[in-house]
Formats: sequence, structure tokens, C-alpha cells
Amino acid sequence: MAAVSDRLPAFPWDKLEPYKKTAAAHPDGIVDLSVGTPVDPVPELIRQALIAAADSPGYPTVWGTAALRDAITGWVRGRLGASAAEHRNVLPVVGSKELVAWLPTQLGLGAGDKVAYPRLAYPTYEVGARLCGAEAVVYDDPTELDPAGVKLLWLNSPSNPTGQVLAKEDLVRIVAWAREHGILLFSDECYLELGWEAEPVSVLHDDVCGGSYEGIVAVHSLSKRSNLAGYRAAFVAGDADVLGELLEIRKHGGMMTPAPVQAATVAALGDDAHVEEQRERYAARRAALRTALEAHGFRVEHSEASLYLWVTRDEPCWDTVAHLAGLGILVAPGDFYGEAGARFVRVAFTATDERVEAAVKRLG
Repeated sequence: MAAVSDRLPAFPWDKLEPYKKTAAAHPDGIVDLSVGTPVDPVPELIRQALIAAADSPGYPTVWGTAALRDAITGWVRGRLGASAAEHRNVLPVVGSKELVAWLPTQLGLGAGDKVAYPRLAYPTYEVGARLCGAEAVVYDDPTELDPAGVKLLWLNSPSNPTGQVLAKEDLVRIVAWAREHGILLFSDECYLELGWEAEPVSVLHDDVCGGSYEGIVAVHSLSKRSNLAGYRAAFVAGDADVLGELLEIRKHGGMMTPAPVQAATVAALGDDAHVEEQRERYAARRAALRTALEAHGFRVEHSEASLYLWVTRDEPCWDTVAHLAGLGILVAPGDFYGEAGARFVRVAFTATDERVEAAVKRLG
């Protein structure tokens, strides 16, 4: 029996271990800016909602409670500008990474099909294609792809790793192209709440999709906006036929968001104050790191949104990783996200204020 893991690329983060050891040897300890994992507390109102729902002995439903669907549709209408969203247009998922990795399989894709994603991208798009045996193809502009055989098109705005934001007019053009060629479009919008120098727009916005969700689905997560990475709280919204099919498959697979997490998600989506407080924390850390990196000789490209700075010293990325590790700072090499990132590194600003201050001092 062939191992499924044989289809997958080498797990990239293992390559970073020697540099992590170097950074950890710094007298004042490591400043880990390599992974964009939240470090700030889960907001109190969300924790209280989780606690209140802790006595949940029965199985939760895959589609979620009516209260959860109300919360998601209300947020999608109000925040994304998707005025026609209804319960049938939403589906909770067990964290967005699970959805990205298994979506091509759940869509029934396989050999002979193509999954397209940005040339610089979150590695799990490729993993999803490989898991089902489809062909992974990359693009600079998706409308320049040969549409033959492309069954799934991933957008990612704001981008991980670059922080680049697709303009509304580009989204309109890409949605029209995908519909013209019958290509299902999934838009990963998990960083949409974290625009700094640009205002990210959803593919579900009325101005982008014309009020119809045919052939388009948006992916959203509460990991970044609400510090809920440990809760695995996410959802998809869009084409009701696509989500209905996924719902049936996920029922059979038992892919259920735990009931207490559903309750916590309702609380999180109903409160904007904690999102703004977290944005302010990230904005301050971002500004401090950007100033220090530029003074140290780095050039920042894109980075107008998300939780990362995409920077270069115009040298191989692993040379940059080694240089910063010598200062006790760990960052992610750009080639983790594709060959086009070979001279960049991704710097997360998801460390504590104290650790960001330590990085700034070392860079100075």
C-alpha cells in the first residue's frame, strides 16, 4: 500500500530547526517571528461564552446551531457587503487549514484535474491538490491561465505571505473570468480584518459578484481577528449548491465544530470592540518592526495587510534567516511559499510587545 504522505512535499518547517536552535542560544532568548500564531489572550466575552456552553454532552451538528448560522450570515452581510446571504450560504468548518487541505478531495477532484493558486502562496493549497492526486498549477494572474482542466481556483487576498491585497476591480474581472469558464473559485480571506495600507474586499461583496454567489465561496477564520487559533473556529460562505454538497459529505465524515466553540464563535462575531483592540496591538508591533527592519537595511514589499512583513536584503533567503538567527530572531524563509520567494523572508508581528521590543533593540 502506497503511503499517502508520499504524495506530499517535505514538511518545510523541519528545515528551520537548526536556525531555531541558533536563535534560542541568544542570551536574552529567541524572538520567534516565524509563525503567525496569536499570543494575546482570548477576549473575556468569548471565554465566558465557551464556559457557558461547556456542558454539551450531545453531538453537535455539522451545519451548526441556528444561532451560529444567524451570527455568520449577519457578519457576512454587514462586514463583507454580501447583502443576499442566507443560512444556506454558510457552513462552519473545523479551522480553515482543514478546509483548504481537504477541499479538493471533498469536491471529488483527482487525476486529470487542476487546482490553481498564486505563485507565492500558503503551502496547503498545493497539499490539497496532492492529497487528491490533482495537478497543482501556479499563476501570477489567474485570467492568464489555460482554463482547460482547471476545476478549482484559489484566490488569497490579503495574501499570505506577502500581504498583498487584490483591488476590487481585479476581483470583479477574476470572478467574471472564472464564471465564464465554469471554474469554481474559492477565496481565502482569513486576513480580511487586518488591512493596514489597503482596504481588503471580499469576493462576496455585492459590487464584486453582482449579488449572486454562483461559483464563488469565501473562506474566513476567527484565528487572527479574535485570537482563536486554538479553538479551530472558521467558516465558508457563498454558493449554496457547493456548500450543500460539502455539508452532506462532512456529515458523513463527522466534521463537526464542537458545540462550545460554536457558542464562542457566536460571541466573537457579535462583538467588534475586541477586534479593534487587537488591530491596535498589531498596528503598533508592525510599525515598530517595520521601522527597525528598514533601518537595518531591509526593503519591505507589499505588506499592506495581514500579520506579516515581506522583506528582502536582496540575498538568498536562507542567508537572511541565518543572519537574523545570529541576532536571536527567527523568521520564515520566503521559499517556503514558492520559488518566487527565494530572496525574501516573512516576518510575523504576532509576538508579545516585550519580544517585539527585544527584536527592535537587536536590529538596532
